[in-house]
Amino acid sequence: MRASAYPLIDAGEAAELVLERTPVLGTETVALADAPGRVLGEDLVGESALPPFPSSAVDGYAVLAADAGKSLRVLGESAAGRPFTGRVTAGTAARILTGGVVPDGADVVVMVEDTTLAGDLVTVPSRLVAGSNFHQVGADLRPGDLILRAGTQLGAAEIGIAAATSHARLAVHRRPRVALMSTGDELVEVGKTPRPGQIPDSNRWALLAALREAGADVDVLGIAPDEAGALRRFVTGALERVDALVTSGGVSVGTHDLVKPLLEALGTVHVGRVKLKPGKPFTFATLDRGKVAFGLPGFPVSSLVTFEVFVRPALRKMQGFAQLQRPTLQVRLGYDARPTAERTEYQRVMLRREGRELVAETTGSQSSSRLMSLAGAHALVRVPAGDQVIRAGTVVEAMILSLP
Repeated sequence: MRASAYPLIDAGEAAELVLERTPVLGTETVALADAPGRVLGEDLVGESALPPFPSSAVDGYAVLAADAGKSLRVLGESAAGRPFTGRVTAGTAARILTGGVVPDGADVVVMVEDTTLAGDLVTVPSRLVAGSNFHQVGADLRPGDLILRAGTQLGAAEIGIAAATSHARLAVHRRPRVALMSTGDELVEVGKTPRPGQIPDSNRWALLAALREAGADVDVLGIAPDEAGALRRFVTGALERVDALVTSGGVSVGTHDLVKPLLEALGTVHVGRVKLKPGKPFTFATLDRGKVAFGLPGFPVSSLVTFEVFVRPALRKMQGFAQLQRPTLQVRLGYDARPTAERTEYQRVMLRREGRELVAETTGSQSSSRLMSLAGAHALVRVPAGDQVIRAGTVVEAMILSLP
């Protein structure tokens, strides 16, 4: 073992430093079919009115409000995609279906259930209000209106409005390309029989799921060699084709922990240790050509918690998201939370509703090696450093992973 040369940095300070030094990736233009889930790279502005013509909101008859209470001669029909080409004048009406163009001259649509039809004559109610039951031109959108802001993630509604405004292609931020690797001679591929002292490489698969959920395209490198020269060749080859490197293991202070020295040789290490539990050995470095590297601890929970606190927000920044952090909520502790003297701790909890409040219950032992403490967890409760127990009933902040 050797003493670490890196100062312990406050977790909040480290998170800010990571985001400051993480670049936003450029944009590319994609077809609508490839846009779901992507982040809009520039403001989307309306070029024409929506709806582009007055359209009926109901099935009925297009008439003049001045003809209220009269029997009117039906001239024809306006259906969606098949407009009536004539003009509605005094004493006349046009049958109209939902979505149909309101004919010239008409200023109100009367619902069919409010009319009486006899042959080609339709009788309308004695009181009609001009402008009723149809959508005016530009009611949803006028030319020049802002449709969607840059930084918006494109879901079903956003794709729909883009299509409705004739945007067949959209400028979106690139997805980050991330190389993912594990380190350590103690690791064995999942499904293979471990030799004495070996364990399955679970971190790689947990982080692969986390990276993909965060929007990254992942190049899975596998288990890296535990020898300095071979590790350098392994990493530099991968860096040629990616924007970021994520590693797990090899960032502590043991003589076989090779990731920090490698990152020092390839770039600048800005964070080498953080006042965080779990996750003290977290490492962040910037490399040539705007690339970044994240060295995550080897313990499974430490790896995933540091991913949530540091890596996920950085990946979202790279993709141009306006909102980088997971949502937080005030929750009431259902247990006594014991803080760590000098480190912020993220404790894994499950949430339950109690009246109008959310109550946080511990998932059990908070050991950094106990992955079961994260399985099924709804949130991470932030427990500030200190020496006083935070009693059950206290309201604290929780980072929401999922809701019950």
